[in-house]
Amino acid sequence: MVMRTGSMHAVLFAVAVVGLVIVGVVTVGDQWWWLPPLASVHGAHIDWLFDITMVITGIVFVVVHLLLAYFVWRYRMRSPEQQAYFYLENRPLEVTYTIIPAIVLTGLVAEGTRAWFQIHGTPPENAMPVRVIGEQFAWRFQYPGSDGELGRFHPRYVSEVNPFGIDPGDPAAKDDIVTTELHVPVNKPVVAYINAKDVLHSFFVPELRVKQDAVPGMTTRFWFVPTRIGTYDIPCTELCGQGHYIMRGQMVVESDTVFEAWLAEQPTLATILGLSQ
Repeated sequence: MVMRTGSMHAVLFAVAVVGLVIVGVVTVGDQWWWLPPLASVHGAHIDWLFDITMVITGIVFVVVHLLLAYFVWRYRMRSPEQQAYFYLENRPLEVTYTIIPAIVLTGLVAEGTRAWFQIHGTPPENAMPVRVIGEQFAWRFQYPGSDGELGRFHPRYVSEVNPFGIDPGDPAAKDDIVTTELHVPVNKPVVAYINAKDVLHSFFVPELRVKQDAVPGMTTRFWFVPTRIGTYDIPCTELCGQGHYIMRGQMVVESDTVFEAWLAEQPTLATILGLSQ
């Protein structure tokens, strides 16, 4: 016995409702949401932009599918002789559904551009500089020493004794500090300079709402203000080789006192390479 089209639609609709209920129960029960806790100042604007985009597109999605379901039911074929009505164009309708999406999308793009400039624009003068170096398959970090300047980085300086790729002949580099963890003080601006030693990598901290590619031969940059003390993962989100899946670092956000104590315990580049200060 062949199931009627209407009955089939009803079954599919019931299955979809049950699936959504199951997903909702599991989601609420696990106290999970699609964005991790926010841990940066600029992230609030990005979250707002994300939410407003989801609301707009969600409303459009629901309305379009309700109309589609209504038209399928309202104008279904009732007899073999029934003819579908066809008209070539409707100028007012076409102008309306072109202009309205164009205005909405332009507004979203403008807000997205503003958010982009918030983190890629000129950082505050008191921002702490730190260099992020991506390599297969780890992250390394370089802090300036007492002179406040980062030493030069280039892959040609990489060697067995100097895996960091920092120019040992640069006077500004000798007091620099290199680590395998990113530590930053809470509520203080930080400007990150992103480099790669070998292939394309991508620096991503979900809680900061920031993702920046590390491109060989190029220095990319962004700045942020961390707002939540804690430890956050730094996965590489660009396929960079067979070990890509294990390329994961950590960012530790801590108080000024704890950060300064940690930084004071780290060896300088001169100490690591056996250079004279």
